[in-house]
Amino acid sequence: MKYYVAGHRGMVGGAILRNLQARKDAGEAIELVTRTSSELNLTDQVAVRDFFQTEKPDVVILAAAKVGGIHANNTYPAQFIYENLMIECNVIHQAYAAGVKTLLQLGSSCIYPKAVPQPMKEDALLTGTLEPTNEPYAVAKIAGIKLCESYNRQYGVDYRSVMPTNLYGPGDNFHPENSHVLPAMIRRFHEAVRDGVDEVVIWGSGKPMREFLHVDDMAEASLYVLELDKATYEANTEPMLSHINVGTGTDVTIRQLAEMVAEVTGFKGKITQDPTKPDGTMRKLMDVSRLADMGWKARVPLEQGVAETYDWFKLAEGLRL
Repeated sequence: MKYYVAGHRGMVGGAILRNLQARKDAGEAIELVTRTSSELNLTDQVAVRDFFQTEKPDVVILAAAKVGGIHANNTYPAQFIYENLMIECNVIHQAYAAGVKTLLQLGSSCIYPKAVPQPMKEDALLTGTLEPTNEPYAVAKIAGIKLCESYNRQYGVDYRSVMPTNLYGPGDNFHPENSHVLPAMIRRFHEAVRDGVDEVVIWGSGKPMREFLHVDDMAEASLYVLELDKATYEANTEPMLSHINVGTGTDVTIRQLAEMVAEVTGFKGKITQDPTKPDGTMRKLMDVSRLADMGWKARVPLEQGVAETYDWFKLAEGLRL
């Protein structure tokens, strides 16, 4: 089987690639195909068409996306909606045109409305207004789900979608402004310890609640869903409600998260909130009962995962206290 992993240099794509490479090393008959963004611009329709017609993979895993936190989504909304729509349209359509029958598309929990019952079930999709700070990205990810469903309905292919909660782990983006909340905190607290700063300020009230899933768990879940037999998958989904939530089913407040990161990094100072900064959605907890009924549950506890991620960050950045 020839697998094309789009976005293999990203956090999730990299974890999926590591998982598949381990299987290959163990003797499974797997061929892996990857391209960097400089080798293949996924927003270029002609380039994507030529790639698929040449490589003709058996399985496509679409983990490529333009991603970022609240600041990045607010600052670059046009780029977020344009690039993500183009990536999805090009990869999904050209996969179909090249005869690919099996595809997995990765989305995001931000597809759900801002005001929605918690935990969020799959059928909450398109039932209300989206969170304004990341609406362009969310619209693009919803379009990806509907692209897969539409190609399944019209052409009889088997294109599936998984919607992860907030992800973290090796390969994350630790940029101080354009990263998600957990890696941003890891860098901020690490630098505070390094520089002898006795106070760390976190955005917002500290009251919003967030769920976090280790990227290695996400990789396992993605391949689990991809490899479910069609009868099992279809028995748990619907033609126009086919996406699967992936998460832990538990959450913490941003303040609790900050205290956990402080403990892991050894920060002993004061943690304060900046209420002038946006909170975003107050709670985003996934209902993961559908995937649990299919036989998969997350394994990595949050505190363990944060500690491992901090170790990876220090090693990757070449930083030493």
